[in-house]
Amino acid sequence: MAARQLSFLKIAFIFNFHSEKLLPSNFSILNFAVIASTTNTFAARFTLFLWFCCQNLALSLGFRSRRKCRGFADSSSRRRRSSGSRWAPIPTSTVAVAARGPTRRRSSAHARLPLATWIPISAHHNIAIFTWKGATVEVDGVSEVEYVADETPMVSYVNVHAVLDGRRIRAIKAAASGSDINSTQGPRVMVVGPTDSGKNSLSSMLLNWACKRSWKPTFVDLDIGQGSISIPGCIAATPVKLPIDAAGRTPLELPLVYFYGHTTPSTNIELYKVLLKEMAETVELQFSKNIESRAAGMVINSMGWIEGVGYELLLHAIDTFKADVILVQGQEKLYSMLKGKRNVDVVKLHKSGGVVSRSAKVRELTRSLRIRDYFYGSVKGLSPHAYTVNFNDISVFRIGGGPQAPRSALPIGAEPVANPIRLVTVSINRELLHSVLAVSYAKEQDQILSSNVAGFVNVIDIDMQRKVLTYLSPCPGELPGKLLVSGTLTWSES
Repeated sequence: MAARQLSFLKIAFIFNFHSEKLLPSNFSILNFAVIASTTNTFAARFTLFLWFCCQNLALSLGFRSRRKCRGFADSSSRRRRSSGSRWAPIPTSTVAVAARGPTRRRSSAHARLPLATWIPISAHHNIAIFTWKGATVEVDGVSEVEYVADETPMVSYVNVHAVLDGRRIRAIKAAASGSDINSTQGPRVMVVGPTDSGKNSLSSMLLNWACKRSWKPTFVDLDIGQGSISIPGCIAATPVKLPIDAAGRTPLELPLVYFYGHTTPSTNIELYKVLLKEMAETVELQFSKNIESRAAGMVINSMGWIEGVGYELLLHAIDTFKADVILVQGQEKLYSMLKGKRNVDVVKLHKSGGVVSRSAKVRELTRSLRIRDYFYGSVKGLSPHAYTVNFNDISVFRIGGGPQAPRSALPIGAEPVANPIRLVTVSINRELLHSVLAVSYAKEQDQILSSNVAGFVNVIDIDMQRKVLTYLSPCPGELPGKLLVSGTLTWSES
């Protein structure tokens, strides 16, 4: 039951700064605090419960300002959607922030943090806090380890941001002067590196700094094993108009999500390539209609598989999304392999000391928590709904499987080969129990492969006698589509 038990660190950030500039002229003190692997304690959960009650009372009395909650506006919108307004293929989340002082905020590993504000951090999280001039971090709760580091790659990260910002400025000026379309394209940045090298954190920082400069870049997440925008097993893209918050939640608006259904590309390599192409074409279409989005460019978070076939998929993603800036995190070999690529600027960056390597078991637990957050919110503040549907009212499909041709139609000695992108009808039986199914926007069966998804349901019971399937839904009401897609992705509350 470890996935259902949560404890929290409450962190108060008390800063003394004289400027809101991103890079002050004098930064002699560099503090890098890491609070890792929080544990589960009854006292921490009870304290958080009382704290939430106080925050709700303060909110009802009007004590919280809009600016203090700005970075968390998406949480309230997800709460409204979960009560029946509409579907969304993104994890639901709730967050409570008790601002206890001025609202000046600074940059951290993911977000600009409010001054003197308590931030709840759930269990099994590793967080890093950075400051240019020094800071006092107050921790309320139990952590496995806390330390301060003197070395950090943040200066090089900010330098990368400055270069990207210059390219965005040139692109928007070119668009205003009526230059050719190639001159109006902003930077297309892909962050690459092995597993647990800090790719997602760097992507979040670059997005947040771009938002601070009033840009609205597109965030593209190709890491199906983690799921930064949607749940694991998906590739997704969304314009980022507000900074990503301290807990790593992305404020989302009309996310584009394609369901792959597995947590590793090796399960169906051809399907992964097809979905990358569909995603890239849709993003290109959006860029062609929106000059500001085109000038702001995109930040692409890649997967951590970089050896053998994984490297070939990485090259395929670079070409498919026409990336022109490659940021290599923490591996000299990958940098050497990529630096000769034409029309692409390849930059080597050091991995942050706050990045923690995770075991396969921890990554599996993280994926489970991510799916749970989709239905229940990050602190179980939301209530999903259980519904039943007759077998005849829905159709379930799987992409991949089935021979391309019968053995009799093949040359002598040849074996039939499974078609990796063939759509196969799945019979509804007990084998689907605990499966996570994607609800496709497709209206016809032949549109499923090229269609994005509206959201997800979790199969919690199958009654073969009554021919009824019971599923967990994040929203009340009927499903937005009758065509469901399955993979190997499963989840159970227990």
